Amino acid sequence: MKSYELQAEPRVELGKKSVKALRAEGKIPAVLNGGKIIDLPYTGTLRAGEKIVEIDPVRKRGLITTDLTVKAEDVRKLIYTPDIFEIDLEVNGEKRKAVMKELQFQPVKDTVLHIDFLEVYPEKPIVMEVPVQVEGHAEGVKAGGKLTLSMRKLKVKATYDKIPERLVVNVDNLGLGQSLAVGDLAFEGLELMNAKNAVVCAVQLTRAARGAAAKAAE
Repeated sequence: MKSYELQAEPRVELGKKSVKALRAEGKIPAVLNGGKIIDLPYTGTLRAGEKIVEIDPVRKRGLITTDLTVKAEDVRKLIYTPDIFEIDLEVNGEKRKAVMKELQFQPVKDTVLHIDFLEVYPEKPIVMEVPVQVEGHAEGVKAGGKLTLSMRKLKVKATYDKIPERLVVNVDNLGLGQSLAVGDLAFEGLELMNAKNAVVCAVQLTRAARGAAAKAAE
């Protein structure tokens, strides 16, 4: 996974008016989730932008999230790319490891309205979508078929340092009419979270391939 340094500012004003003003300045509101679990009531000191979210009212557990702002120009390379990044996010004078988890776009202008970052730790697995890269030349394509990629990304579960930039799928042995499902794939150190019967890629029979098969059968 590639690394990326990003400067963020804590956000203390959360109303619609302040969000509109931020966007007018070329900034994007964001939140950093995934902090360490704490006992409630919390007796520590919260820093600028931090707040406590209760996650278990029975056992009195919560976690600290941080409201942020980032400059739109600073996150352009994070957003408009198929790559995934390990982010060195600096906020409140501290660098914290994070990944970009979710983006919210304006439906008409397609501008970014909000970003969810997830704080990551070496010992804590996370779930992320990773791009699929097909390699090889399928036997079925040589016979006139057409290779189709049905799933361009797969959900994987692993510690962030084990998550690759791409999931490489070799299709050399894929024949006419055959497919590769999630359950057919395995990657060291990764757990695939998609349904095992979901088709990742397949070699479809084309009209030319059907004609060649019919002639061969005569």
